[in-house]
Amino acid sequence: MADFVGAIDQGTTSTRFMVFDRAGHEIGRHQLEHRQILPGAGLVEHDADEIWENTLKTIDVALADAGLTPADLAAIGITNQRESALIWDRATGRPCHNVIVWQDTRTAPMIHTLDAGFLRERTGLPPATYFSATKVQWMLDNVPGLRDRASRGEVLFGTMDSWLIWNLTGGEQHLTDVTNASRTQLMNLHTLDWDDELLRLFDIPRVMLPEIRSSAEVYGKAFGVPIAAAIGDQQAALFGQTCFAPGDAKCTYGTGNFVLLNTGTTPVRSTHGLLTTVAYRFGDDAPVYALEGSIAATGSAVQWLRDQLGVIDSASESEQLAARVDDSEGVCFVPAFSGLFAPYWRPDARAAIVGLSRYHTAAHITRAALEAICYQTRDVVAAMAQDSGTELDCLQVDGGVTANALCMQLQADILGVPVSRPAVAETTALGAAYAAGLAVGFWSSTGELRANWREDRRWTPSWTEQRREQGTTRWRAAIDRTLDWVSLG
Repeated sequence: MADFVGAIDQGTTSTRFMVFDRAGHEIGRHQLEHRQILPGAGLVEHDADEIWENTLKTIDVALADAGLTPADLAAIGITNQRESALIWDRATGRPCHNVIVWQDTRTAPMIHTLDAGFLRERTGLPPATYFSATKVQWMLDNVPGLRDRASRGEVLFGTMDSWLIWNLTGGEQHLTDVTNASRTQLMNLHTLDWDDELLRLFDIPRVMLPEIRSSAEVYGKAFGVPIAAAIGDQQAALFGQTCFAPGDAKCTYGTGNFVLLNTGTTPVRSTHGLLTTVAYRFGDDAPVYALEGSIAATGSAVQWLRDQLGVIDSASESEQLAARVDDSEGVCFVPAFSGLFAPYWRPDARAAIVGLSRYHTAAHITRAALEAICYQTRDVVAAMAQDSGTELDCLQVDGGVTANALCMQLQADILGVPVSRPAVAETTALGAAYAAGLAVGFWSSTGELRANWREDRRWTPSWTEQRREQGTTRWRAAIDRTLDWVSLG
């Protein structure tokens, strides 16, 4: 067998290809950003063709830089931004509209008419613009002729895993896995199949949907290499962090923040604003479920400081700028650009920076942006403790923001528990590689994967309980000021 496994990590802001060896060490990578298309307030789109072209480029460059060829790969796994929706022509492969990204809020007027109890019972998800169903419905209703074409089976819907698999197999396979399907709001969480009542509710023809498969099996080949895994990015990170036992949890910091708690083979219903989702399913094994706290804007708040305000030239500069001050001095930044996700689920909220005076500088605002990442995570961790009945004694973290040591120290201070970063911080790609490797026998068991996990750095809390409570009280007051900002009627 070949000595390496590859992973395509198709994220919200970039696509990367990474290569790992049997010990889980990174051997090579290449990453390319794609455009964030913003046609208007609350609208976020991607160019699907650009993402596909970038995918091919990242594979070519990563392999070349590592001195490898496709023949050196035992398998390729795919992980992807979830919920973002695309419809493309079955015959030509041309997109019928830009990808509507998970952050997009154009379907907000459609949300308030939906039955929250029914949706939560059937899908584990609340009514929200976040999920794919209303995005597909919007395209069918607003792109001329698209609904008729969909009814005739001339167009296909998929999340980004489906788009990549379809292209990698030359249009032969129209597939998704259970983790991505569980985020469309069209899959029944119990049967793990598309639900006819949900399809009628959102008026989406079944003929345009991909086949739902497990997260780790051979779907086809690309460049002669088995495509052996597809798994949503946050579930992939859970797997890459080797959170295989009920009670294991992780937080991934990227465009947004996502805290997942493994709940085993029984779905746990949240009563505190979390999502019930499929964590993974391998082959014919029973599915494993998770509770999830999804936060819409964390790393994207830093990106906003860079791209829209211009107060920093790169995301890494946020740490140096924020470190110029010891405290945000009363400033709170709530980055509710697309409303608030877990545990609030308030699409009417909008971003706000509050507590400003003439004394405050860009350093205070930047520090407040880092604190916002951590307070939002605290909100979700508190809800998770209420739903699960267990308190975290350590938070395992991964993702790009974990390179910001100040932010991770703030996270430990605001949570009041240690924060642990693994040696491979990009565990999303690692999880996809692990799943693909298991599917083809490159790794023999999850125990072998656990043996690969290594801690790189740990941050311990330094704040007093009084400071922590004062900060949380101020944060909640800031949250209140973002609500009821837009009308959804």
